[in-house]
Amino acid sequence: MTLARTLALFGVRCLLVERNPSTTRHPKMDITNGRSMELFRRLGVADKLRAVAVPEENCFDVSWVTSLAVEHGGRELHRFRYPSAAEKRIEIRNRNDGTQPREPAMRVSQVMIEPVLREAILHHPFVEARWSVGFEDFVQDGEGVTATLRHSKTGVTEQVRCDYLAGCDGGSSLVRDKLGIALEGKAAVSHRYMIHFQSDARELLQAFGVAWHYQTDKGTLIAQDDKDTWTLQTRPPSDVVPDTIDPNPLLDAWAGRAFPRKILVANPWFTHLLLAERYGQGRVFLAGDAAHQYIPTGGYGMNTGIGDAIDLGWKLASAVKGFALPGLLASYERERQPVGLRNRAASGRHTDVRIKIGELYQKERDPDALGRGIAALGNAENESWGIEFGYRYDGVEGDPLVYAPTTAPGARLPSIFLRDGSALYDKLGPWFTLLRFGDADPSPLIDSAPAPLETVIVDDPALAATYEAKLVLVRPDTHVAWRGNACPDGAAVWRRVLNGELT
Repeated sequence: MTLARTLALFGVRCLLVERNPSTTRHPKMDITNGRSMELFRRLGVADKLRAVAVPEENCFDVSWVTSLAVEHGGRELHRFRYPSAAEKRIEIRNRNDGTQPREPAMRVSQVMIEPVLREAILHHPFVEARWSVGFEDFVQDGEGVTATLRHSKTGVTEQVRCDYLAGCDGGSSLVRDKLGIALEGKAAVSHRYMIHFQSDARELLQAFGVAWHYQTDKGTLIAQDDKDTWTLQTRPPSDVVPDTIDPNPLLDAWAGRAFPRKILVANPWFTHLLLAERYGQGRVFLAGDAAHQYIPTGGYGMNTGIGDAIDLGWKLASAVKGFALPGLLASYERERQPVGLRNRAASGRHTDVRIKIGELYQKERDPDALGRGIAALGNAENESWGIEFGYRYDGVEGDPLVYAPTTAPGARLPSIFLRDGSALYDKLGPWFTLLRFGDADPSPLIDSAPAPLETVIVDDPALAATYEAKLVLVRPDTHVAWRGNACPDGAAVWRRVLNGELT
């Protein structure tokens, strides 16, 4: 849906098919990170997404506990405190040095996100969106792709001719299978059991105050709305057939006592650390879980997929509009696969920390010492700003914990507020944007531009140092395409940029 919205905003017609009759019932993720929210802002859906999310005043705290049943000795061991979205907005304004995101992160379940994205494309004149229609097969040639679709209710098949095909069809991707692309990494890293439920027992489920996550060595309780909807991710009993598990004893045992609730969804599942060996072939591409599958630690699954969709979207649109050179679509894999690999490694590191915390639970009997041990191991999975904002397409890997603003080609453009209080990000055009600082001559790039280009003059000398050059050419995905203090040959720059090269 993000890819469809991206293509539509660039004026490219597309067809989206989904085999299920509606959006998901499964709470697959519970945070949309700041980078994804920056991208959603450019798609015009950020405010609508926040309207269905946890209130902006609510914190992102992560708390480790013995149990939630205080009356039975349960206690809080250590709390990692994080500002609410509202508090983060104030910090973003006050630290106007390029180190901050344009948007704070958002606490929200995928159950809530998907209907908003569906509404954003359902009536768009450039999107034909069909639910209860599944993908069956495809054949590609030098001119396009013929896809075979099947209507879930009638079984009737049809063939659709398209210029390109994007397989955003999840971990069991049929598109990936048809391409013969293997997954590399480790499958079935661990067995988990998910229980999504409703309960008003906040005296128990918020025993130590509002928290985004309450965690023990046995699992994590996710507050989906800080009101009455929750998800427990725990381990299934080893001596019970997965399909016959009763989720109620698992909930009682984890919380520390029985409490009233209504089970919405409960099922076993496996975590994976997998990456597609290729991100496509010819005119067919993979994005999201079809290309990578992670353990949820760090929230990199869907958020990495959003980055995939934006990158692939503007490049497909450029190809359809006729100004992409042959290397631009090929650069999708070259740029996004290393990000997928880096994020897979980060997810694995975060999981290793959780394993170490679990070992502490088993050997440390003093709660105070246990709390200190948890604090010492840290919570990098929710503090890896370098992973979220610092990914670059030039092969340079920075500190995963620290975002260092730069306009090096391939890096995300630093976000900053101008003297009049407006955000530079909000002045960027939908396609390419040329930022001009100082007295540099932008005409070589403007006069030779084969793609839509807007120019933004930044007349604040205090900001120029943050952007490191007098001219900065920004791509539609807000990554830097080129920078320099002068441009003697604008046509040469555009040839490299539209061929997927960084310069």
